[in-house]
Amino acid sequence: MIRIALPAASLLALAACAPAAETPPQGPGDQPATYMALGTEPGWTLEITPSRLNYDGDYGETKIMVPNPGAKPSFNGERYVTDRLAVDITHGECSDGMSDRRYRDTVTVTADGKTVSGCGGAVLPPTGLAGTNWTFVSIGGVAVAADRPSSLQFDGNRLSGSAGCNRFSGGYAVSDGVLKAGPLMATEMACPGMELEQAFFKLMAAPVSLSFANDGTLILTGSEGRTAVLKRVI
Repeated sequence: MIRIALPAASLLALAACAPAAETPPQGPGDQPATYMALGTEPGWTLEITPSRLNYDGDYGETKIMVPNPGAKPSFNGERYVTDRLAVDITHGECSDGMSDRRYRDTVTVTADGKTVSGCGGAVLPPTGLAGTNWTFVSIGGVAVAADRPSSLQFDGNRLSGSAGCNRFSGGYAVSDGVLKAGPLMATEMACPGMELEQAFFKLMAAPVSLSFANDGTLILTGSEGRTAVLKRVI
């Protein structure tokens, strides 16, 4: 997990992103994690599990599932080779070409003789909060219902959004992995289930630490261990 210090408002905006795990370990007895890669034009996805390579290409028209032959070292990465699939993973920052989302690896797949390129591995944190948009996944460990309006936007040195009921806004600043927001101003509507909104306002009343999971999820953590988890909107 990568940690950086941002002001409370900055933290919230950074929370929503796309999926990708670390390269599976290949040593004897290792239990590899699933590795995900994807590309566009034409759209394709690749899943590498401990036992299989699962490729879905040409917007779903091409499907190849083969046993995992194990990775062989390559220049700054790994290579998988089967009769129908060859996968080259190079460790180096990659953009998916459709958004500002960045990944740890550049991935090239040759499927039945057709080569496509894309990105894979861990989703890298955004370079800054300004200009990012997020939705709430959970507050204080409680899931935010999908039918509740929730958002967190960072625009310059201001943040705004909704934690399920009222709209709020205020200034924010980020320094050394800590986000300081506020004071936050909010509308005064009454809604069902406002406990989560109040928990968020209480969390943001003090500085919060900012961290990112490998899938790009943003986690805001207060001094008492309370958290808000957000997903990037691309």
